[in-house]
Amino acid sequence: MTTKTKKLVFSFTVKNEQSLTCGGTYLKLHYASVDPAQYKRDVPYFIMFGPDQCGSDKKIHLIFNYKGQNLLWKKTPRPESDKLTHVYTVIVNPDNTYEVQVDQKKVESGSLDADWDFLKPKQIDDPEDKKPEDWQDEEYIADPEDKKPEDWDSEPETVADAEATQPEDWDEDEDGKWEAPQVPNPKYKGQWKPKQIKNPEYKGQWKPKQIDNPEYIPDAELYHSREALGHVAIDVWQVESGSVFDNIIVADNLEEVNAFVDKTWGAHKEAEKTAHDAAEEKKRAAEEEARKKAEAESKQEDDAEDDGAEDKDDL
Repeated sequence: MTTKTKKLVFSFTVKNEQSLTCGGTYLKLHYASVDPAQYKRDVPYFIMFGPDQCGSDKKIHLIFNYKGQNLLWKKTPRPESDKLTHVYTVIVNPDNTYEVQVDQKKVESGSLDADWDFLKPKQIDDPEDKKPEDWQDEEYIADPEDKKPEDWDSEPETVADAEATQPEDWDEDEDGKWEAPQVPNPKYKGQWKPKQIKNPEYKGQWKPKQIDNPEYIPDAELYHSREALGHVAIDVWQVESGSVFDNIIVADNLEEVNAFVDKTWGAHKEAEKTAHDAAEEKKRAAEEEARKKAEAESKQEDDAEDDGAEDKDDL
């Protein structure tokens, strides 16, 4: 499959029925030139896509490989995290835009150029532009007319507690001369600071002027894989095993993919949810029954201990 002039639609379903707490459930879309018999984890791919979670950190990964670099998505939409099967779909358009769907509903979209660092910035700071020595970038300054009052430091920070009295058992021979403990002085004014006024010479925060980046090279075909695509690999990195991948499809037509998703995942999603809800209700009922049984047994033990204590009192 080539993406030269066509839309790319990559979709699959995944189910974490083991209540995955840490791991990635994503697929890699590889070039046709890859030899499956010689496959290694570091084999270059075009797209790596799917949900990832570890504790409270949950996000959908969408990574592009561009000129040998794996580019991370700047956006971090959250994936589904229940035990049901969900559909993850990425659509890459030949106008360098994209869309990500979960269960056939859009969760993110935008432009490849804006949401990944495919290209160097168009403009950069001019390395020859230096801040003038007399540039004032402090918005507020100390008021030169504000002077510290002469009596400002006349009071110490702490004073002897006037209400403290020497303990009756105080022995100066053993304890030394008694001194009242120190307490904060309510008259102490703290460290003096002049008031701040607007700097009349303030020019704003200095920034170097921008110039065209000589390393910037425009590319109207960021969406293009450059090589024919021909393989899909499951990247397995999980703490708990048990994730189920299915219904993988790569096409150049969204309607075709949606028809496939409707026929597979869509035909069974309601039945799966009904069965899941019934199983969860049965589990909750069993846990509640076990809890009540444990409480009853604990109460019986407490009653038996109380009866034994009363028998001893009678003796």
